[in-house]
Amino acid sequence: MKYLIQKIVRLRNSTFTLDASLSTADLLQFVWTQTIALIRGGVMMALCFRNARGMLRGKRVQFQYLPRITWGSFLKVGNDVLFSALCKSGIRLGNHVSIGAFSRVIVSTSLHHTGSHIHIGDRVGIGEYAYLGGAGGLTIGNDTIVGQYFSCHAENHRYTASDTLIREQGVTREGIVIGSNCWIGSKVTVLDGAVIGNGCVVAAGAVVTGVFPDKCVIGGVPARILKSRVL
Repeated sequence: MKYLIQKIVRLRNSTFTLDASLSTADLLQFVWTQTIALIRGGVMMALCFRNARGMLRGKRVQFQYLPRITWGSFLKVGNDVLFSALCKSGIRLGNHVSIGAFSRVIVSTSLHHTGSHIHIGDRVGIGEYAYLGGAGGLTIGNDTIVGQYFSCHAENHRYTASDTLIREQGVTREGIVIGSNCWIGSKVTVLDGAVIGNGCVVAAGAVVTGVFPDKCVIGGVPARILKSRVL
């Protein structure tokens, strides 16, 4: 049984190895949970005339504006996740993407000025309680891993006119780009206009604005370069 489970999981993660301490009961629980998620994904997508492509779908997952959402093979979505693709260029999820429970993947909510896009690369893992906003565009590269309570806000409110209500001054949208092979810690906030280069590490709790080069360690509020990963 262990060999079979390991072989199946390696379809999503080629380097996966089962912990030797796992009991048969542990493995049976895992198989049951994943099988139900696989069936749930397949049935619900079939009802929408879409190919699930091996989707592992948690409970109460919602897809709003489904025709604008595409995904690759073996998408894993936790419980109570919402995808909303009211936008120009859609939500695009690569192969082997994982989105943690209670997350929100929302391009925009405005009928007046719809948002741009959210594009997530292959083998990206995002923890629970994430908020991914893509009004100005959000792109995350391949193989990036992200902790819990991550938030991206690709939009900002204008506020310079002191005699006008802030909510009536409109917004700016520059977009957010996060590179490939990054490790982003828990409770990181990324604000509009930020660019995080390939191979960066972002410390937990950081608030990221501005542009950062490849292979650096970033931390603080506001975030700054703490050190380089280049030897």
